[in-house]
Amino acid sequence: MAEPILEVKDLVKHYPLTQGILFKKQVGAVKAVDGISFDLMKGETLGIVGESGCGKSTLAKVLMNLERATSGQVLFKGEDISKLTGQALKAVRRNIQMVFQDPYTSLNPRMTVGDIIGEPFEIHPEVAPKGDRRKAVQDLLDVVGLNPEYINRYPHQFSGGQRQRIGIARGLALKPEIIICDEPVSALDVSVQAQVINLLEQLQTEFGLSYMFIAHDLSIVRHISDRVGVMYLGKMVEIGTDEEIYDNATHPYTQALLSAVPVPDPTARESRDRIILSGDIPSPANPPSGCRFRTRCWKAEDRCSEEMPLLAVPSLLKGPAAHESACHFAEVRETETAAA
Repeated sequence: MAEPILEVKDLVKHYPLTQGILFKKQVGAVKAVDGISFDLMKGETLGIVGESGCGKSTLAKVLMNLERATSGQVLFKGEDISKLTGQALKAVRRNIQMVFQDPYTSLNPRMTVGDIIGEPFEIHPEVAPKGDRRKAVQDLLDVVGLNPEYINRYPHQFSGGQRQRIGIARGLALKPEIIICDEPVSALDVSVQAQVINLLEQLQTEFGLSYMFIAHDLSIVRHISDRVGVMYLGKMVEIGTDEEIYDNATHPYTQALLSAVPVPDPTARESRDRIILSGDIPSPANPPSGCRFRTRCWKAEDRCSEEMPLLAVPSLLKGPAAHESACHFAEVRETETAAA
């Protein structure tokens, strides 16, 4: 068994809602991330999926310490990094890097590619001595499939896929152990998505990286991930291997997501049983009591409003269906067809 390189324990991030101008008073909180726990193993890719607004990107920012956690722990190799500041945080950040969602806004338009990729060396000069930095940047460009001679070009001279490769090169510069990918291909064309995904897999094999891969495209997540976690309204509702989640989903929300995945075969598309959820996503400032999915769930009973289901392996399920699921009535959907 691989050992966990990152352990997240009961992580919470609430944004206060205030009232008043001179004398501000807190009247509530947006519960963006509300008690999430999981492990990321060494060399593993953990996919995180869910609807827009469920807290995926906030989770990434809290893990990077770009946003301070309200409570909970983020353990990197056994050390709690959620409270670190100054030099201690700077040292840890060398090992945990991030690839951002939008390749158009995550690169400074006034800096050349060489300056963008080489900037981490200015912050961590021990990684590359000053005289070797140009060669190091050109090597990184070559690794991500770009011409090393592009070092003096600006971001506007590149396509979206090429810009995302520059973002990946910047993330690799400090030789990290973990890369958090926040929807790295959602802004790209489908053909370019495949190239970037294949590049990430190749780099993982070459450098022994661990990925947390956030996306809303379930097909891409299945392709690249070893395990998948499903988020809904700030909570993790189901987590397991790709076979357990895609072929043996037990949480109603996961089953609804999978039923909406586009199917290329017209015959299969017509015959499959879609789940159409009723109602809107509740506000994260005022989530439902008990199970947060109960207001849209066809299995909901009185117990669901009174008792919050724990993320645990249901005792009655066996085989691939026996994985962590936060539902009082977790079971495999009999009519479910595989998503891929």
